[in-house]
Amino acid sequence: MERRRFLTSSLAASAIALSQRSNAQVSTGKPREYYELRKYHMQTGPQTKLTDNYLSEALIPALNRLGMSSVGVFNLTIGPETPTLYVLIPSTSLEALVTAELKLAQDEAFLKAAAPFWNAPDTAPAYIRIESSLLVAFEGWPKLTPPAATAQHGKRIFQLRTYESPSNQDHVRKVEMFHHGEFDIFQRAGFGQVFYGDTLIGPRLPNLTYMLSFTDLAEMNAKWDVFRDDPEWKKLSTSPRYAYEQIVSNISNLILTPTSYSQV
Repeated sequence: MERRRFLTSSLAASAIALSQRSNAQVSTGKPREYYELRKYHMQTGPQTKLTDNYLSEALIPALNRLGMSSVGVFNLTIGPETPTLYVLIPSTSLEALVTAELKLAQDEAFLKAAAPFWNAPDTAPAYIRIESSLLVAFEGWPKLTPPAATAQHGKRIFQLRTYESPSNQDHVRKVEMFHHGEFDIFQRAGFGQVFYGDTLIGPRLPNLTYMLSFTDLAEMNAKWDVFRDDPEWKKLSTSPRYAYEQIVSNISNLILTPTSYSQV
């Protein structure tokens, strides 16, 4: 019990420190969400079903009880290291997000539903490894926006893009670029804009990650053509302040497909 209290207080202190750091970036005072972007590295076979059952029947209902929704779960369709499940967990409270695992350990309904996953033997593990990043939503896009097709369980794919920058200054300029016109260009091109996140904790910092939605790959390619031909994009991308080669050093571009139980 003492160890649990220590962990809770330590995580809470970390949450406060991160909250102060992210709030320092806010100029308008608009509340922004926080995101945990989790990757479950899998092996093809029985463990995929075990993890699907855990996410759909244990984790998502428990997170919803903690006030965290909409939780997105996606299969990596195009990208390295398949099979991988991506889980996007949004929260209006940073402290609630970083202490969620401790609260889940006290949720009897969760523990019962999670038992096959949590208690999987080392000879048949539920997953290979989990990686996780903590993000804060952009000031100009402060809340997760699921596409309209989600409510009808309609056909949709998602593009998850991560931009790494060579320095913190370049990273700040790339985030600024979205607020100085890029959101609007995406809107005119017809993109479904799901979330934009500045990575606070995670690998390969500094970086940002954002998610777009489309009906299919053909629509995605067509809308990117519209985006690239937009006169405002050509003007913005050729601005000396936002010279692309100088402020973005690497791009990760993944195509994800939502699971049947995804809330995004």
